[in-house]
Amino acid sequence: MLFQSTRGSYRKLTSAEVITQGLAEDGGLFVPEGFPDLSMNDLLNIVSKPYCERAAFVMSLFLSDFSFDEIISFTREAYSTPGFDDPAIAPLYRLEKNTHLLELWHGPTSAFKDMALQMLPRLLKASVCKTNEKRDVCVLVATSGDTGKAALEGFRDVSGTKIMVFYPEEGVSDVQKFQMTSQDGSNVNVVAVKGNFDDTQTGVKAIFSDMFTRSELDKRNWLLSSANSINWGRLVPQIAYYVSAYCDLVANGEINLGDKINFCVPTGNFGNILAAYYAERMGLPIGCLICASNRNDVLAQFIKTGVYDKNRPFYTTSSPSMDILVSSNLERLLFELSGRDGACVAGYMSALSNEGVYNISDKALSELSRVFAGGMCSEEDTKRTISETFYNHNYLLDTHTAVAVKVLKDFRAETNDNTLSVVVSTASPFKFCDSVLEALGYSASDGCFELVDKLAEVTRCKIPGPLVELRDKALRFPDSVNIEGMKGAVFEFLGR
Repeated sequence: MLFQSTRGSYRKLTSAEVITQGLAEDGGLFVPEGFPDLSMNDLLNIVSKPYCERAAFVMSLFLSDFSFDEIISFTREAYSTPGFDDPAIAPLYRLEKNTHLLELWHGPTSAFKDMALQMLPRLLKASVCKTNEKRDVCVLVATSGDTGKAALEGFRDVSGTKIMVFYPEEGVSDVQKFQMTSQDGSNVNVVAVKGNFDDTQTGVKAIFSDMFTRSELDKRNWLLSSANSINWGRLVPQIAYYVSAYCDLVANGEINLGDKINFCVPTGNFGNILAAYYAERMGLPIGCLICASNRNDVLAQFIKTGVYDKNRPFYTTSSPSMDILVSSNLERLLFELSGRDGACVAGYMSALSNEGVYNISDKALSELSRVFAGGMCSEEDTKRTISETFYNHNYLLDTHTAVAVKVLKDFRAETNDNTLSVVVSTASPFKFCDSVLEALGYSASDGCFELVDKLAEVTRCKIPGPLVELRDKALRFPDSVNIEGMKGAVFEFLGR
């Protein structure tokens, strides 16, 4: 299995090379040259397997320059206890008839990003060895909240690496911010950016695409790489949990092997739902992928109209990890929708950069509509969904998962499609305790940890262990910079 750029470069690389490199030299994202087949016999063979073995099997189909023994050793290390507090790793919860929640927040940072970012450091370290890379690796991350902490935790004290995380100063929750700025480790750094996530992401991409910066870092024996989902090593572990969820439904007798199911995914940068699309292309029986957006509904509108338009107001919402107007991973989907036409994708990206808008063809829109649907949830409906789900089902949602629950409800009302559906639950509600408390009708004017305790008290829900441990942490990284100062902060961190 080789990989190519979404923007037309015909140079093909191995998985180890693309994981090490992160971003293609032409500015595109790496994609597999084709999709491996996932047969019903394959699914039958892994239905009774634990999560680690299912994940290793799925990833091995793409990581052909890694041995299966290597991959299974990585999954067993990545998804071990006490890092993950549920032996199922990614358990399903039956909310009501035909509706399940895929809980992806049982890892060390209480968010779904752990599912990939406990694997990526292991894949990256092995890839560096396989490619005979002699430089140390600097991992740069732009985060809208959860990626940053998960990446910091995954790369903490990994030899031969340093990791630097940039986050929007006012664009993450108090718990998310303190998780990052109190991070342990001798090789980590965290800096706030005075702007929103799109500003932060643009600044990091500019560093990657600046050949002078790369050259200067090369002289200092540093290789730039990424832990964002632009890195293929971040994306491939995410495909696995969609396959695993399907296997659990078969194993539990909820569906028969071969039955189609729907997934509803809250997403801002499009990586999470893209992984589900890749699973569908491999052969996983998926009927519809429902993209759930908050008030920043650029993705939902694109799916409905075929027009991607970032020229719109940016809203700060109670689901901050979805407060994004430029969705990086959509480029990978555009590559498939355009018939794998790199020049076409490059044109879309140029139009987005210059005019802030592009329009896909009718043929591409038809293919998009074959698999995807989209919907938006307002702030008021997010709160109402959290309240109704808790008081009617005794289940506590975080703000992002609540968006998806509401969008699924709307989708069913509009289409009469009552196919068994899995809502992807992306974070513990305790990471957004102020918004969740307000949704339940309580005041949320106390300090960060007082709110965590209050939410536990009023809901009788257990606080995740990683968040309990935060109480003993001290602030380590108080710095902030303008967008123009991000490059200088990188050089300062790595040493001039």
